[in-house]
Amino acid sequence: MTLTGYAVRFEAQASYENFGWNGERYTETIQRGALDRTDMSGVVLRYNHADSVMAMARTKNGSLRLTVDEFGLKIEADLIDTQVNRDLYRAVQAGLIDKMSFAFVVRDGGSVWRYSKEEIRRDITDIEKIYDVSIVDEPFYAETDVSARMRETVDAELRRLDDRKGFNNDVLRLQIALKGKV
Repeated sequence: MTLTGYAVRFEAQASYENFGWNGERYTETIQRGALDRTDMSGVVLRYNHADSVMAMARTKNGSLRLTVDEFGLKIEADLIDTQVNRDLYRAVQAGLIDKMSFAFVVRDGGSVWRYSKEEIRRDITDIEKIYDVSIVDEPFYAETDVSARMRETVDAELRRLDDRKGFNNDVLRLQIALKGKV
């Protein structure tokens, strides 16, 4: 059971309405480059940031892999076979849960604040550490995503194609493998 997605999307805006004392909106954006110096050792995959639920994957043992690319922070997590993980995987697979979040601390001087009567704006330019990435019911950043795929399904389809004669199995194998990586 593998989950993939983006816990951070660069330059996507998130906001709260009626955040400030005078009803201002709060808007936050993670800028490109904000993860360039980030400590991502010991990151845990959680559900709704809950410490009360066991870790589902983690960077320490390689079951959670984090990659910074041009879009943001991409995650890939291999879930072990536990009831909690099966339930989470099925919920993601069914589209009941499809968003992510992350727990982090901003480096001193790593954000720019702007204030107006209508809005408090924070542009985050340098994140010091990420503590967890979480699959969440209600994200702050709506442009995050998570999806489920099962390696066994791809492997079974490849075995089925190997048994078929007269087809270009290499092309079909590549198509299926690519679908499994989405």
